[in-house]
Amino acid sequence: MSIATRRPLPVQLLAMAFLAIWLIMAAFPFLWTLWGSFKVEGDFFSKADWAQSLSGRLTEIETGAAFTGNGYEGAWIQEEFWRAALNSTIVCICVVTISLTCGTLGGYALSRSPYRYAFWFLLFALIARAMPHMTLVAGYLLPFYQWNLWGHLSTTIIVLVAINQPFTLWMLHAFFKNIPKDLDESAMVDGCTRFQAFRHVIIPVMWPGVITTGLFSFLLAYNDFAVTTMLLNKENQTMVPKLASFLGTTQTKGNVMFAVAAVVSITAPLFVMVMVFQRQIVSGLTAGAVKG
Repeated sequence: MSIATRRPLPVQLLAMAFLAIWLIMAAFPFLWTLWGSFKVEGDFFSKADWAQSLSGRLTEIETGAAFTGNGYEGAWIQEEFWRAALNSTIVCICVVTISLTCGTLGGYALSRSPYRYAFWFLLFALIARAMPHMTLVAGYLLPFYQWNLWGHLSTTIIVLVAINQPFTLWMLHAFFKNIPKDLDESAMVDGCTRFQAFRHVIIPVMWPGVITTGLFSFLLAYNDFAVTTMLLNKENQTMVPKLASFLGTTQTKGNVMFAVAAVVSITAPLFVMVMVFQRQIVSGLTAGAVKG
């Protein structure tokens, strides 16, 4: 008999009710924003009656229908949000590729190193990771200005990799530590070089760890605001700084519904990614928790 069947029925109902309430509370902000992105500002931000965002009275008056895609059209076409999405894609792919390439090679080398300097190297990396991001950005600004590199995507990629690399080293080093050295030695006895053993034997074993680390690296680059705002000019903005520009400032009026549509556009791919890689993420996060 399973644990679930041994639980009293009231306990099971209470657990299911708690889970349902938690899911509703967690999903409500995104679902509400998704709904509001198809309304006009007068409905979604109505001060007179919040129920107008449900009925869409002003939306129907202004557009002739209860729902409208004006927010998405204005953000993606009029304000060229597609260009910011393309820039974010380039930055994320480059950051993840460089971080994982250096992280897997460095983490593997440090996990197999018999020398004590490996520990001090990882400790130094941890200290660098704990530093505020702005300290790293400040150190890069002067050479970027002198070499006329400020404002380009390459500058942001360099800084984000520098910020992210200590994390990937630590995380991948921990995964490699949980892989027995016997696998390396057996592969080299069979004629593989060290790199061939790493590529053909070790990487397939710890693939969930690579996926998990890559996802965290992607989220760092995808959601970053401070670094991208300081290092990119208006033409090369990524999605998060571009979203902020829709809100306007005290000197300029923004279009809030463009921002609402942009929020949905930014958030939706993250849901899809987590759903696609959920098994690898769980396997990666629990790898090494139980040793055989």
